[in-house]
Amino acid sequence: MPTHTRIRMFNTKDTYPNQSLDNDLCQAVRAGNTIYVRGQIGTDFEGNLVGLGDPQAQTEQAMKNVKQLLEEAGSELSHIVKTTTYITDPRYREAVYRETGKWLKGVFPISTGLVVAGLGQPEWLMEIDVIAVVPDDYTPA
Repeated sequence: MPTHTRIRMFNTKDTYPNQSLDNDLCQAVRAGNTIYVRGQIGTDFEGNLVGLGDPQAQTEQAMKNVKQLLEEAGSELSHIVKTTTYITDPRYREAVYRETGKWLKGVFPISTGLVVAGLGQPEWLMEIDVIAVVPDDYTPA
């Protein structure tokens, strides 16, 4: 019997058709009151990249994904306690963090930011993963 709730399960052969992968993953996991959201990028849940070459637009889509996944897990953005943001160019930092800041205004999570040589696909300019903790007395709207 699984002890965690797995949200939006998928296989990497569908997500990365240009690579020979076959891994079973999911977009988020709820373990008790803690929710772990897989790194989100500028791709919607239908697989369409939003904002080719535009780190701000990719961040906006990634945050839309984060919001939706948290809601599907019975949570919301205000429950985020930790973010990790990856960018492929230090010049993207301002656009990415400005957009993330709009979504997390008043939340005050801890945050780690990294500049990396690349992400899972060359057109991805940024990625963000989050951890959220749902208060015991929270009831989704």
